[in-house]
Amino acid sequence: MYDRMPTLTQEQMTKIHDAAINILSSVGVAFNETESLDIFAKNNFKVDGKTVLFSENDVARALESAPQRFSVTARNPAKNITVGDADFAFAPGYGAPFIITADGQKRNAIMEDYDNFCKLVQMSKYIDMNGFMMVEPSDIPSETAHLDMLLSSIVLCDKPFMGSPVSKEGARDAIEMAGLVWGGKDQIKDTPVMVSLINSLSPLQFSEEMAGSLIELARYGQPCILASLAMAGASGPVELAGILAMQNAEVLAGLTLAQLVRPGTPIIYGSTSSPMDMRTGGLSIGAPELSMLVSCTAQMARFYNLPSRSGGGLTDANFPDAQAGIQSAMALITAARNGINFVLHACGILSAYVAMSYEKFIIDEELCGTVKKLIKSIDINEASIDLETIKEVGIGGNYLTQPKTFELCRTAFFLPELLTVQDYDSWQGAGGKRADERASDVLHKRLANYEKPDIDSAIESELSEYVTRRKAG
Repeated sequence: MYDRMPTLTQEQMTKIHDAAINILSSVGVAFNETESLDIFAKNNFKVDGKTVLFSENDVARALESAPQRFSVTARNPAKNITVGDADFAFAPGYGAPFIITADGQKRNAIMEDYDNFCKLVQMSKYIDMNGFMMVEPSDIPSETAHLDMLLSSIVLCDKPFMGSPVSKEGARDAIEMAGLVWGGKDQIKDTPVMVSLINSLSPLQFSEEMAGSLIELARYGQPCILASLAMAGASGPVELAGILAMQNAEVLAGLTLAQLVRPGTPIIYGSTSSPMDMRTGGLSIGAPELSMLVSCTAQMARFYNLPSRSGGGLTDANFPDAQAGIQSAMALITAARNGINFVLHACGILSAYVAMSYEKFIIDEELCGTVKKLIKSIDINEASIDLETIKEVGIGGNYLTQPKTFELCRTAFFLPELLTVQDYDSWQGAGGKRADERASDVLHKRLANYEKPDIDSAIESELSEYVTRRKAG
C-alpha cells in the first residue's frame, strides 16, 4: 500500500532494537522499588543498587511469553473488546487536574466531573472502554481518590475499565474490586478485566509507584500499558531516533519485569513521547513530531509482535478551537491509520494533558466515529458494484429514485450528529452556532438522558462497602 508517511525499514527497526539492548546492558534501568529489585536478583539479573542490567537473552525470553493479542471482559459481555493485530480500542482522556469550561475558564476538576465522563463513555457509540483518572478530583482526599474513581468506573459504565496504578496498594484495590464483580480475584487471573497505565520515568527509570503497581497487576494477569513519555530535548535525546531507542529500552525493561512475575501477562507497547518546545520549555503534544513518533511506535510494537498504544485527540490548545481540531485530527488519524491498538486520550484533552473539556469530548467523539469510518475497508464485489443499476440509469440518469438508494440511504454513509452539513442560510436559521456551542447542547441532552446500566445490587453494595472500609483504614 502506498502511503507518504515514512515507514521504518527492517534494518532501521533492528538498529533501534540493538541500541536499546546496548542501553539495557551497559547503562541499565533504575527501579525505585524494593520488590522489583528482589525479583530481578532472584532471576539472576545483575543488580547494582537500584540499577538493573539486561542481556538480549533476558529480553528475548520475556518477549516470547507476551501475547500478541488479548481480550478484555466487560461487565456487559456485549461490550468486550479485543486489543492487538487488527483490533483496536478508543479510551477517553487521562490525568487532567483541570476542566476548561464552555466559556474558556479553567477550574479544578471535581468528582462530579469524573462521574459525568463515566456517563458520557457509557452513552458513546464510538468510545470502546471507560478510563481511569479522566480527571483528578480536587474535592476528595488524594490518598483514597482512586477508590471513588474505581467505584464510579465500574458502577456507572458497563464497558471495560482501566485499573488504578497510583501505587501498589491502589493496584491491589483495583484487583480486589474487580474480584467482587467477577466472583473472586482468583477468577480474573486468566481473564483480563481491566487495562492499567504504567509510565516509565524518563530517562531510564521506573518510580516506586509504577513498579509496584506493575508487579501487583502482573500477578493477576491484568494487562498493562508500558509507556514512555520522554520530552525530546529535556528528559530524552533531542533527536527522534534517540528517543525511539531510549523509550524502547524503558518499555522492554518493564515488560521483562512483568513476564518474570507472571509469564503471559498482556503488555501493550506504548509511547506519548514528544518534543519540548524550545521557546517555552513546555511539552508540545500538538507537534508533528508526536505523530511521527506514534507511527514509529506502532511499527516497533509490531517488530516485537506486541499490541501498541499511543495518544489520540492530543492538542496544546487551551480551548476546543481550530487549533485543537487540527492537532487532534492529525494525532488521532495517525494513530488509527498506522495500526495503534489502544488509543488513550481519544477524546476530551486540552492544554497538553492538563485539562479536560466536556465540549471537546463531544467533538473528539465524533472525530473518533469519523476515523472508524475512514479506516473501514470498502466492500468490493459484484453486488456492491451493481453494474445492472449503472446500466439501467445510463448516461445522464438519476440514482436518487433507485430502490437501492432508498434501501441504503440511512446506512451507506457516515452521518455526523455534531458537525454541520447545512448551507449558510440554514445554519444561521438554526441559530448559527459554532461546533463547540453545538457540543454544549449535545452534552446537556446526553447527561439528561443518561441511564445507569444494570448491576447486581448485592455486588454494588459490596463495592461500596469495600470503598468505605478502605477509606476508614
